Amino acid sequence: MKIHLKVWRQKGPEDKGCMEDHTLDDVSSEMSFLEMMDVLNQKLIKEGHDPVTFDHDCREGICGSCSMVINGDPHGPQKATTTCQLHMRAFKDGETIYVEPWKAKAFPVIKDLMVDRSSFDRIQAAGGYVSVSTGNAPDANAIAIPKLTSDEAFLSATCIGCGACVAACKNASAMLFVSAKVSHLDLLPQGQEETHLRTQRMVAQMDEEGFGACTNTGSCSAACPKEIKLENIARMNRRYTGSQIKSS
Repeated sequence: MKIHLKVWRQKGPEDKGCMEDHTLDDVSSEMSFLEMMDVLNQKLIKEGHDPVTFDHDCREGICGSCSMVINGDPHGPQKATTTCQLHMRAFKDGETIYVEPWKAKAFPVIKDLMVDRSSFDRIQAAGGYVSVSTGNAPDANAIAIPKLTSDEAFLSATCIGCGACVAACKNASAMLFVSAKVSHLDLLPQGQEETHLRTQRMVAQMDEEGFGACTNTGSCSAACPKEIKLENIARMNRRYTGSQIKSS
């Protein structure tokens, strides 16, 4: 395959940045998107240029670090797929592909396609820990939880914190991420004790980080590689309203 690339290059947070054109003549359709980026970087290094900086780790759709906007879509054109699991067979021979970083105030660009997503870490840290003593794993597993509830908690917990929801949202809202983290604890009995305080703290930290407001367009859930449900946002809004009433 012959692929034309327009890749975002930015030296640092204060640099203006611009798109850079590249062409690869021998791309295998079986390559993953990141493998194709590796080929581009090998070419740039051989030519004496700086390679394109991008974030990656597991390359198995688990860590959430492969954050790229591909042709305007976070993680690319395939639904429920991270960038590292996207393959070049999803594109046509001779196609021009635009590759950009997440663009949000709370995700400042470090360099090129790599952004600083530590704001997500601070939001999770603000939620704190559960105070309920569950003992060892067998003891925790012995607590009776309805299957529908445990399934819902598990689905919320599958969020990998990649930030695609923020990149897809016109307001750069983090509501889907935060609500997933709130939900997977609040749905389980071990997380009930801190429900109201946890929600207040995480929402306050989200606002402090500079994320935008949610207007319920659904673009976040549509772009999520783990298909986190919008119902989590509604659940968190109820929790937050309840916590405000309780504390007043």
